[in-house]
Amino acid sequence: MDWSPLVISLKTASVSMIITFFAGIFAAWGVIRSKREGEKAFWDGFLTLPLVLPPTVVGFFLLFIFGVNGPLGKFFLNVFGVKIAFSWISTVLASTVVSFPLMYRSARGAFEQVDPNLVAAARTLGMSEWTIFRKVLCSNAFPGIISGGVLAFSRGLGEFGATAMIAGNVAGKTRTLPMAIYSEVAAGNMKKAYGYVAVIVLLAFVSILAINWMGIRDKKRKERT
Repeated sequence: MDWSPLVISLKTASVSMIITFFAGIFAAWGVIRSKREGEKAFWDGFLTLPLVLPPTVVGFFLLFIFGVNGPLGKFFLNVFGVKIAFSWISTVLASTVVSFPLMYRSARGAFEQVDPNLVAAARTLGMSEWTIFRKVLCSNAFPGIISGGVLAFSRGLGEFGATAMIAGNVAGKTRTLPMAIYSEVAAGNMKKAYGYVAVIVLLAFVSILAINWMGIRDKKRKERT
């Protein structure tokens, strides 16, 4: 059995999770700080859009932007000599875009559950907004933020539609587990497909257990306080 799809998937999901983890946190912080409800609604809708669009549509937009003839695709190719589309970078790009809304929504929800009185007290004590963000918001919203990271990892691990559009199905390069399952089923190799399915189901189940475990720990911590 070829294990390269598993390696590619784990590398892709891990890198995309790191990117979405920090990007989602700062995006959520920026949105909740907005004073205008209309502006907040616009950015919330824009940042959540990849979650509700079909993955193939997301992949189409990515291909349009980062393809060989796309504006950013041409820029990276001409300036840095880096081809984005149909490379491993494009698998990370697809996973990052489709998993970002999960991280953003989880972080925003966690921030909004922090007691506003804590933030007000911190401002009264003269703390800067950056210090409040780090020591008040992030510390109190930590379980929700970590859960968002796990969800983003799982979503990146199972990404198919956007990856197929911008990264293709190049063996040993862009063939992730979902792409490998599709290829083996199309070729009639059901035994290999079952193996890949079992691996991705196991990884997804472990991710769910991790989220539930963190939720239980957070609940017990709150009960003690």
